[in-house]
Amino acid sequence: MAEPVIRVPFEQVHTKLEDVLLGTGLPPEDARLYARLFVEASRDGVPSHGLNRFAGFVRLLRDGGADGRAQPQCVSALGALEQWDGRLGPGPLNAWRSMARAIELAREHGLGCVALRRTNHWMRAGSYGWQAAEAGMIGICWTNTIALMPPWGASLAKIGNNPLVLAVPRRGGHLVLDMAMSQFSFGRLGTLLRAGEQAPVPGGYDAQGCLTADPASILHGGRPLPIGYWKGAGLAMMLDVIAAVLSGGLATHQITASGSERSLSQVFLAFDAARLAGPEAIGRVADTVVADLHQAVPLSPDCPIFYPGERALRARQDSLCLGVPVFQPVWDEIGRL
Repeated sequence: MAEPVIRVPFEQVHTKLEDVLLGTGLPPEDARLYARLFVEASRDGVPSHGLNRFAGFVRLLRDGGADGRAQPQCVSALGALEQWDGRLGPGPLNAWRSMARAIELAREHGLGCVALRRTNHWMRAGSYGWQAAEAGMIGICWTNTIALMPPWGASLAKIGNNPLVLAVPRRGGHLVLDMAMSQFSFGRLGTLLRAGEQAPVPGGYDAQGCLTADPASILHGGRPLPIGYWKGAGLAMMLDVIAAVLSGGLATHQITASGSERSLSQVFLAFDAARLAGPEAIGRVADTVVADLHQAVPLSPDCPIFYPGERALRARQDSLCLGVPVFQPVWDEIGRL
């Protein structure tokens, strides 16, 4: 049965989350950042990595699963490339600081890269793409994860879901692609389950090894479908290897062997492309691509054509006007924290 959804004003949600986080002993500046990242994820239509995960994040802090007072540190620098240690602190802060540093390096060198090790789940991957785009930068970032998918042709999970983000700034609306290596992330499957909905296309295998669009069957079967079948499986493996090499951190098989999804490896890239051809160059190219895309005739009038990030912008407008959508049980749980 679908869980009821309510709408709560953005500032009310933000204030509530910040108050809860301050109660865990976080520094005020960090509490504000975490609260904003969580509520903005749900505001933009990604509750699976927003408010749906907030209670678990708070428990992680309270139980010591992540050191709330740890601050990421630069451990090695080579021009535009730096290695950072997240010191097993909360993933959102580590990721935000890493992309901020990549942006600083890009302003100095034209491009910047921060490779981060020993961090935790960064929650909504797209947050750091939007961060780069808001700074006028082309941004690319990705993370490895615990083993969640089988390699193509196998039944045992050996590769991570390894989300990848690509972002391009544009005045008319930034282009931000936020994608897992599976057809649907586990968080998205959980959201579909709460909403009582099926996936729009098959997203994995059930316990009998049959392709299915039923989120409960996929979650129970434990075999999500890689995007592009063998291509997605290969891309997931390559992202894992590059993140571990550049950061000097752990690869997916090592994270999995530890028994919990901790000490992840991530990469953050920022490109100051405006320095190559002027500050308007990126937008002009992106505008023509978007205009051409919007000329495509949809197969169904109920399924308009969107560029990456356009759905998030529409969800954002609705949330700021009507309130942030929250599953009632999720909001109730937050109220008890």
